[in-house]
Amino acid sequence: MTIDLLRQDWGHTPGITADGGALQVSALQRTIVEQDGSGGQPNPPVNLAGTHLEAAGDFTLAATFTNIGTDATWTVYNQPPIIADEFRVEPASLRLTLQGSDLHIAVFDGKQKKDVTRPAPVHDETVTLKDPAAALTVNRSGDTLKILNGPDTLSSQPLANIFSSGSLWFGFSTGAGSFEVTSLTATAPASTGLRASGAAVAGDGSATNGLQALAAKIRPDFRIGAAVALGPLTGDPDYARAFAGNFGALTPENAMKPQFLSPARGQYTFEEADAILAIAQSKGMAVHGHTITFSEALPRWMQDLPSGTDAERRASAGALLDYVKTVVTHFKGRLASLDVVNEPFDVDQGTSMQKNVWYRVLGANYPAVISKAVFAADPDVRQYINENGADVPGRRQDALLKLALDTNAAGGHIYGVGLQAHIYDLKTDAISAADLTKTLGKFGDAGLRVRISENDVTDGKGKQAQAEQYAAVLSTCLRSQTCVSYTTWGVDDRYDWRIEDDGSLQQGHDFLFDGGKPTPAYDALRKVLGG
Repeated sequence: MTIDLLRQDWGHTPGITADGGALQVSALQRTIVEQDGSGGQPNPPVNLAGTHLEAAGDFTLAATFTNIGTDATWTVYNQPPIIADEFRVEPASLRLTLQGSDLHIAVFDGKQKKDVTRPAPVHDETVTLKDPAAALTVNRSGDTLKILNGPDTLSSQPLANIFSSGSLWFGFSTGAGSFEVTSLTATAPASTGLRASGAAVAGDGSATNGLQALAAKIRPDFRIGAAVALGPLTGDPDYARAFAGNFGALTPENAMKPQFLSPARGQYTFEEADAILAIAQSKGMAVHGHTITFSEALPRWMQDLPSGTDAERRASAGALLDYVKTVVTHFKGRLASLDVVNEPFDVDQGTSMQKNVWYRVLGANYPAVISKAVFAADPDVRQYINENGADVPGRRQDALLKLALDTNAAGGHIYGVGLQAHIYDLKTDAISAADLTKTLGKFGDAGLRVRISENDVTDGKGKQAQAEQYAAVLSTCLRSQTCVSYTTWGVDDRYDWRIEDDGSLQQGHDFLFDGGKPTPAYDALRKVLGG
């Protein structure tokens, strides 16, 4: 069986345009920065929302490239990479980079080393091609993985087990310039069962006894949501089934942050965010946009905007406001609500504003400036200021309330606040029903709405304590008309990863599902909702 992959779906792959029977690949400066704005782990695009292959056994892939500006990279993945807030976890993969007549071959086994931001290949070599214009071929036969150029075998290694999932995902990228993929085929013996496949979430729908369906019986306008990533939505049937069956709203976890939408000044990569929004629309789900202004997740061009003189600040303000207008206009009519300001206060749980690029360029009243710009581009989207550590009464909560009211007094259009409700430690972060009730009363009395925006709870004190904390937050929110929605910051523990201070990768267990199976916390939320 042979599949012509050029005729498949590439429509939501950043940097790739299907044009006249070929793929045009353009350079993107996509990187993932750390929380302090440093670093820049490469984040090359993968065709997540389009076609991937199911190939349970032997297969052959072949591709030809033309009009190469400087280099052409073709990567075949065993599964989609995991994109966390500040890093990317590379799966097992094969990466071929053609530069002139040299081909760099790198094989990754997907086993996490100490520093996951710098994955080391298990096989790494560079070979010289006799004919760079001839097809590059990837052949899996039994335990052997072969790379060929035309009829010439370039490499033969016992590494075929890197493709153990039975799925193949594809990415093309270039460091500079552009190139064309003029042929891309997959062939396999009949016994392999080779076939093209779409998104895992495509066939799943809301369950009649899922969380959203239960919530609608109590408050028809109330949405139960989750933060989601495109990779597991399209590549993990367990994740897709749990999400589609239980949630009525979504927040793009990272896909709408500035570094993902605009990796270079004037360059926009909306493809992955658009794919997530298309999934939401197909399921009848509301979308909460996340986020416009943020101290983190900024592309290098934003971080480097000058602000030393009045002239520099005016020019930089123009660049920032152009970004706001372009982004909000692009998503106009598809967002129910939007974080126009995210985590404005300092990271040490204080009340001073972070001196980020928005503050340096636009001044201390930048929330009002951004709010007015968002309203001008989309007057219907409901605007929120989203913050952590303001879930219980105290100085930080008072500061958040004051910021929202001051922003509106200066001409802004803030509809409400997002209380993130991250419970990293039940000793220090727990939210009682009494405290949350008081909090909701305070914001409601001020004319503001509240959304529980990023709830997750550690299981450090056991699954029962975790479940009780989840239930306390949702039940309190549900009883108050001030609280308009409830969102968890993730779906499945399979994708709950963090990097510890020593650089090691650690898995958390903070969400409602674990490997596709409901946790006691999920059962507790169902009980709150009458299930």
